[in-house]
Amino acid sequence: MKTVGIIGGVAPESTIEYYRLIIASYREKMRDGSYPPIIINSIDMKKMLDFITAKDLAGVTEYLLGEIKKLEKAGADFGLMASNTPHIVFEDIRRQSPIPLISIVEAACEAAYASRLRKVGLFGTRFTMQGRFYPEVFSRQGIALITPGLEDQEYIHEKYMSELVNGVFLAETRARLLTIVERMKERDGIQGLILGGTELPLILRDVSDRGIPFLDTTRIHVERVIAHMLG
Repeated sequence: MKTVGIIGGVAPESTIEYYRLIIASYREKMRDGSYPPIIINSIDMKKMLDFITAKDLAGVTEYLLGEIKKLEKAGADFGLMASNTPHIVFEDIRRQSPIPLISIVEAACEAAYASRLRKVGLFGTRFTMQGRFYPEVFSRQGIALITPGLEDQEYIHEKYMSELVNGVFLAETRARLLTIVERMKERDGIQGLILGGTELPLILRDVSDRGIPFLDTTRIHVERVIAHMLG
């Protein structure tokens, strides 16, 4: 049994969801009354985002790597970052990490490919939607990644940072997000939507009537984590 280390706090709401889902998935598979070994390092989200906003990728890499080393010292056998945004420097961190890391982007790509999706939309923070780390991974499998228009990107980012990361999930925000999805279906012909922000599944629940799959990157990531933990 491997111990998983989680870089959490980015944001707190999704960290809680990771904790809940890992335990639930583990117990569903094991059915022996046991619980999985989990270590959480809840970091300062503002500090991380300040580095990214300043385009100081070396700074955010050094910061996150230092926090991952704390997980290793605490006894973690492998780790994950419970957020999409810090994956902007995932490859640099993975090369230097003292423990193996499970990528949320690679897991999402594999799930999209397995579902035979070849053109998908991407929601997330501005850093995720405008970054290269999602397209670079998805292009390896021949999957086209489509982002909303710039005005819609700004709306998604603003609501993400002012509401979702603070645990605020408003009906009017959900409605506007779904309107953006419909626009992308009509304009771009997307076959699915990547919820590339770990708070997005908390507001975009129960969307099976939308005609396309919504890929919950949190749940997909957790599935990979459980497989590694039990492997």
